[in-house]
Amino acid sequence: MIRLLLVDDHPLVRDGLKARLASETDIEVVGEAGDAAETLTALAACSPTLVLMDVGMKDGSGIDLTGVLLARSPGLHVLMLSMYDSVEYAHRALQAGARGYVLKDAPSAEILVAIRTVAAGGTYLSASIAERMFRAPTQSNQLSTREREILSCIALGQSSKLIARALDLSVRTVETHRQNIRRKLDLETQADLIKYAVEHGGRPGFLGQ
Repeated sequence: MIRLLLVDDHPLVRDGLKARLASETDIEVVGEAGDAAETLTALAACSPTLVLMDVGMKDGSGIDLTGVLLARSPGLHVLMLSMYDSVEYAHRALQAGARGYVLKDAPSAEILVAIRTVAAGGTYLSASIAERMFRAPTQSNQLSTREREILSCIALGQSSKLIARALDLSVRTVETHRQNIRRKLDLETQADLIKYAVEHGGRPGFLGQ
């Protein structure tokens, strides 16, 4: 069971998220908070395993608060939920220790994938952020925008099933894209593809590993 703490300074946003998560049998919203003080109180009282954290709050930055939470509870997972489609914010969040960055206007199915990926110890970025953050140089310029998105997801360790759910594609379509990427990059095996994606996926530290 994922014990989730919601942190957002807009009650309506928290109410909407709670309503959507209520039907998920593996996710329990154990607390909510609207500012840093409430978050620290809830952390001690609710013992969450994952915090869904707003980036911008009235009394400060969710990114800064992430560092405070992880200093107090190193085993905690933090997933940033943001209205800002910003590579800079996503980079800062990962550097602060967050394991993911998903956009508020993303489909609810993608937010659920992000929650489960981060709760399982993985890293998740919304596709538009990942595509810009993890552009591979020269050789991958021949790839389409969709293929670069999928290559970015592979660099983050996501399976074809997770990629399909995040990008609203069928698993078969994702597998076809993977084959096309291998052909364009002259890579023989899936292992070669994963190795290439990781090596060219971005600057050191971006994956938050």
